[in-house]
Amino acid sequence: MVRTKVGYAGGTTEFPTYYNIGDHAETIQIEFDENQISYETLLGIFWENHNPTAMVKRQYMSAIFYNSEDQKAIAERSLEETKKKFRSKPVRTEIAPAGKFYDAEDYHQKYILRQQRGIFKSLNLSDEQVKSSPMASKLTGFFGGYGGSETLEKMINLWDLNDHQKTLIRRFVKNQGCNGMYCSF
Repeated sequence: MVRTKVGYAGGTTEFPTYYNIGDHAETIQIEFDENQISYETLLGIFWENHNPTAMVKRQYMSAIFYNSEDQKAIAERSLEETKKKFRSKPVRTEIAPAGKFYDAEDYHQKYILRQQRGIFKSLNLSDEQVKSSPMASKLTGFFGGYGGSETLEKMINLWDLNDHQKTLIRRFVKNQGCNGMYCSF
């Protein structure tokens, strides 16, 4: 994963907001490097981390928005495999072209990272940098319990951080524990 942004997609309402989402769904846009992680692996993570049979409002719908015909075919195959696991319940996940993606409001971007106010403030990132920074995306994952200390150690020295920031980040990740997938402590 290179970077992520949260926002709105899948609808026709122009310039949706959190309070006026229209017919869009809340979604995440993921930029990834196929040499590091495959689209299939990302879809596996998607399926493992939510209930695709839940009946929810469109705002919270289960959806995969694809950017190419190859992605569409892979997503459709993964949907068929998922349906086999949920034979007694209908899988409600929609597969649709990506279309227009609207960024969510700045205060929604990297929300988990922003909650660590001392660390976040010390990073001195502009709102645009929060959305575009691979470091901010990865720190959000670590702070959410994904990745673990071993993975963090492989990355932390690649970032332009001072020793105090590194200490705070290491301490938080260690104390956070491992609530997500692929943790290694």
